[in-house]
Amino acid sequence: MPEIVFKGKEYVYNHHLTVPYRPLLVDVAKGIGPADLGSNLIIHGDNLHALKSLLPRYAGQVDLVFIDPPYNTGNEGWCYSDGVNSPIMKEWLSTNPVDGEDMLRHDKWLCMMWPRLVLLRELLSERGSIWITLDDNEVHHARDILDEIFGADNFVATCIWHKMDSPKNTAEFFSEDHDYVLVYAKSKANWHLNLLPRSEEMLARYKNPDNDPRGPWLLSDLAARNQYTQGLYSITTKNGRVIDGPPAGSYWRVSREKFDLLDADNRIWWGEKGDNRPGIKRFLSEVKDGVVPQTLWHWEDVGSTRNAKQALSQILSSGLDGDLFITPKPVELLEKVLEIGADSDSLILDSFAGSGTTAHAVLKANAKDGGRRRFILVEGEDYADKLTAERVRRAIKGYAWVGTQRETLLEEKINFTQFKKADQWLARIEAIKVKEGFGEDSPQMELGGWGAVRSAKVKEEPAPRAGDTQQNALPPSLPAGSSNAAQAQTKKKRFHKLNVELKDGMLKVEGEKRISERVDGLGGEFTYCTLGEPLDIEKLLSGESLPAFDALGAWLFHTATGGTLLPVPKDAPPFYLGEAKDAHVWLVYQPELMFLKSPEAALTLSRAKSFADWGHARNGGKGDGKRHLVFAPAKYMSNKQLLEYGVDYAPLPFALYREG
Repeated sequence: MPEIVFKGKEYVYNHHLTVPYRPLLVDVAKGIGPADLGSNLIIHGDNLHALKSLLPRYAGQVDLVFIDPPYNTGNEGWCYSDGVNSPIMKEWLSTNPVDGEDMLRHDKWLCMMWPRLVLLRELLSERGSIWITLDDNEVHHARDILDEIFGADNFVATCIWHKMDSPKNTAEFFSEDHDYVLVYAKSKANWHLNLLPRSEEMLARYKNPDNDPRGPWLLSDLAARNQYTQGLYSITTKNGRVIDGPPAGSYWRVSREKFDLLDADNRIWWGEKGDNRPGIKRFLSEVKDGVVPQTLWHWEDVGSTRNAKQALSQILSSGLDGDLFITPKPVELLEKVLEIGADSDSLILDSFAGSGTTAHAVLKANAKDGGRRRFILVEGEDYADKLTAERVRRAIKGYAWVGTQRETLLEEKINFTQFKKADQWLARIEAIKVKEGFGEDSPQMELGGWGAVRSAKVKEEPAPRAGDTQQNALPPSLPAGSSNAAQAQTKKKRFHKLNVELKDGMLKVEGEKRISERVDGLGGEFTYCTLGEPLDIEKLLSGESLPAFDALGAWLFHTATGGTLLPVPKDAPPFYLGEAKDAHVWLVYQPELMFLKSPEAALTLSRAKSFADWGHARNGGKGDGKRHLVFAPAKYMSNKQLLEYGVDYAPLPFALYREG
């Protein structure tokens, strides 16, 4: 298989193995609901470290990964910050941020993505898939490294997201209106996609003109372009007309024998008069429950970038500028991904969480069908709390928003003939203004040419001042006593502003009004976490830094068994970590020096017997035959005694247990 080569690859190839394990620290105040590391999670921290921290609990458990990494356009300002032990990579740290002038920006992007993709693959379940949004800057490089890490055979599709709801007329060459969504499976043999429900328009195509008892059907062409040696024969219609064969360059898609069987079963349609070229009846009751997803996604169905930013602004009740978050993804896009690639109980991970769209889509899906999907978001930027998590809080609880609603009052294409009748168009604009209660004063418009853009904004008239008479309170352009003046004075305005614009030969008059709404909450909860200090063997040996039982236990369990630590049974005795495929795992530990140095921390005969007895008592006293792996600072047992009780002892390498 071809292999991609880039500067720094030899240093990042196994970098994921050197990333330190950092326990997750819960911040109860910033979450919603009880703190639970098995629930929905939002993690603030470097996503490479966060992915390593998730391994003990979630290795092989994630069903769908969606990521929206930096597109590496040259103007995003992303930084390469991985602490790879290489002189070249360390030099890169001093040249941040990565910009368009950086001749190594593609190498840096690949070095940043490689270890993250490796860890994401470890987190995916065997039925899992990864979905990545990119544009032309890196999509070809991404295909290469994904082929290496996931295997070229596990490539599923490249979907095209038509993201722009209008062309970019300022583009130097083409208006780039689409992004890509790359889809890979962990194992394509184990992965399945969900069919999409049929739309009302699709269902309406199924008819039943012959009242077939099998219900409505859709006519399928009998001819196909694929070569088929048995698909060349003549057909005689019900009225006796002979059809010599299929249309030129095509073949009947079934053999003569199959055709006769279909006709005998009333599955061939000859037309109402019985002399049409025959077609095959495909019954709605017999087709799949849904339709196969297509790779072209239009913005009308999955949202546009402009819609996404407007929606985010509404949720946060603020006008977001480009400095805060430039490219949020529309929630409809994520809903489409979940609809195709996730089940109702799936675990979804987004390690480039950004504005939190993935969590919002998961919450919407659960509210819609009562599902039990869970999400894990990771965001390393400072806005993880105030933007990412805040959006999720408002989606859960509901929010009030104030926005602008626009209504088109006039939209006409102006050709050259109409251009010469500017006075008539201005009169129509004045009529609209009077009708909407804005008076007759016309905005000045310069019509410079078909490519020119001229805008005029008609603002509300100021309220009358105290002491103004009815006459001098009128708009200056309306004479006193005028019926139009009276209408303008008494009419309640529907809009707070009118916009008049001539752009690209299109005259448009638009009314704007401010509206406020309350959006109901979707329900749900999440736990907010940060990353703790790395587990440092030197600090462990000195006793300077002793991790919590859960943090150390989760990491030991994963490294010793390769498994994922599940919630501990309620009846489990102290020091029990969890059950692996072939062993029960125990950790005799408390994060206190006095305990660790005491005989209480040792694996004794009585303790080993209690562990073994607990294992035998399971399954109605029959036991499960699994050995017991015990981590402890010391043991007061011989190897023979350990073997007798089915115990494997793993010493914790702490020099601090020596007296003195």
